Amino acid sequence: MEVLTIPWVDRTIAIIAVTPNAIELYRRYTGGNLNFPRAVLGIQTLILIITMVLRRPPVRVTPNPWYWLLAFVATYGILFVNAFAWNGRPLVPSIVTNGLALLSIAIFVYARLSLGRSIGFVPANRGIVTRGAYRFVRHPIYSGLFVAMLAFVLRNYSPLTLLMASTIVVLFMIKSVVEERFLRADAEYAAYLQRVRRRWIPGIA
Repeated sequence: MEVLTIPWVDRTIAIIAVTPNAIELYRRYTGGNLNFPRAVLGIQTLILIITMVLRRPPVRVTPNPWYWLLAFVATYGILFVNAFAWNGRPLVPSIVTNGLALLSIAIFVYARLSLGRSIGFVPANRGIVTRGAYRFVRHPIYSGLFVAMLAFVLRNYSPLTLLMASTIVVLFMIKSVVEERFLRADAEYAAYLQRVRRRWIPGIA
């Protein structure tokens, strides 16, 4: 796995990894089927693409193929939801879903800026981050994603949409645990786990 720590190799992998995101982002904004929660998810996707391309090379990458599979399914599952979830019916007024969408992007942007260039899909040590949003919860990017999924379901409810969004949330919850299990080998991260007790919601979960 040492070859994955070479900067140009890591950058190439990052570009390949975000190519489906770029294609879906283009499709979403040219397909005419756009509402505010979908637009917010699109902005989050654009930020993801930029930060992935500029990310820091890893010091260590997990060799566990199941972790790679989980990262693949969870990450691209979001694209699947956006591309194939049927249009449903709104459950609440649009002001509620728009408010949730704005909250999700505020959390997401704050978390992304806090994480800086230490981003990746697969569990890897790209530098331990404990500043910014990471002072409050251990996985603030996923927190923003969960709020976005809630807004999406409330705006486009159908049994299929609910099932797909719930599956994404569960996968990222599992991914949180997997990432922590990998990173706790680092003494700094192990100490961080003791300081910040919550994964997604301050004081709750």
